[in-house]
Amino acid sequence: MMAKKKNITANDIISFYMDYVLEHDHQPKSVYSFSKHNNFEEAKFYEFFGNFEAVEKHVFKAFHDNTIVALHKSIEYPDFDPRNKLLSYYFTFFENLTANRSYVVYALDKHKNSLKSYKSLSKLKTSFTHFVEELGIELIDVKEDRLEKIQNRGLKETAWLQLLLTIKFWIDDTSPSFEKTDVFIEKSVNTSFDVLNVVPLKSLIDFGKFIFKEKVKIN
Repeated sequence: MMAKKKNITANDIISFYMDYVLEHDHQPKSVYSFSKHNNFEEAKFYEFFGNFEAVEKHVFKAFHDNTIVALHKSIEYPDFDPRNKLLSYYFTFFENLTANRSYVVYALDKHKNSLKSYKSLSKLKTSFTHFVEELGIELIDVKEDRLEKIQNRGLKETAWLQLLLTIKFWIDDTSPSFEKTDVFIEKSVNTSFDVLNVVPLKSLIDFGKFIFKEKVKIN
């Protein structure tokens, strides 16, 4: 009988889980069968996760965490303004998604019209909106604490919806190397900042035309 693997980490379990669902096209039937399949003690699973739903939430949070680690390896990144920090985040995050596209499409495709209420993205939302808050995006000075809180919450919610819209676009994107998603990212992020700065709406019109042309359904 083969010795059980001892030094199992949370990331190992995440990798095992992603491999399992892609091979079998469904969740493991139980933690017992899953740990047996991957030759580690069942108790090890519960050291990190309560159930498979918790693993799924951590998969999407891991894409965020890996993105942040990659960004901070860049010498130039700390000097970027908020717009370019967000653009860098997007391009790096979608590289991570593309490297794991089979899993992401498996997990999200059937939920792509209701991503907003999909529980597996809750940890990603918390981490991403915290990142947006830390960017220090300048908003119109409202000189009132209560309004400022509403304004900040609105910014985070809008940024989150924009990320979900981009994920949905990327799932449906059939262009080579997902180049249409790159265009979508650039136009949507630039448009958001232009609207925040209340500059002429040319970029908003350009983005509207692009969305219309690509027939994106915003649900």
